[in-house]
Amino acid sequence: MKKLLILTALTLSLTLPSALAAGKTIVDIAAADPQFSTLVTALKAAGLVETLSGKGPFTVFAPTNAAFAKIPKADLDKLLKNKAALTKVLTYHVVAGKVMAADVMKMKMAKTVQGGEVTVSMMGKDVEINGAKVIKADIVASNGVIHVIDTVLMPK
Repeated sequence: MKKLLILTALTLSLTLPSALAAGKTIVDIAAADPQFSTLVTALKAAGLVETLSGKGPFTVFAPTNAAFAKIPKADLDKLLKNKAALTKVLTYHVVAGKVMAADVMKMKMAKTVQGGEVTVSMMGKDVEINGAKVIKADIVASNGVIHVIDTVLMPK
């Protein structure tokens, strides 16, 4: 009986966060997570909050604050002030549709909302998008899914 209770509690602890997140949009989830504060600031500056709060579905390769910190501060500040360039960079992180990790791993390329394509590759057990490592996958939102990446993707 104890084993059953422990197993049930463990199962709930693993599935409940995803179930709770499923009622929130991509923007809601990002705004509630401190590791995405720079991304949320950028989304606001580009005027994309409403879009990514919409119906979707969207797949977002979401860079963390640490990913944005890899960009020299002067370059990041310049990017945040240039709405057109910022929008181009941010929409390069978005794929139309809900593409779960199992599907991403089968892809070689993905067309982004920006219009360009990103390369999907496997490096050992890791999935990479244009060389950016996916560090957490399948954060389910009501309007799509987030895959966390360790580097900001720059359109070519």
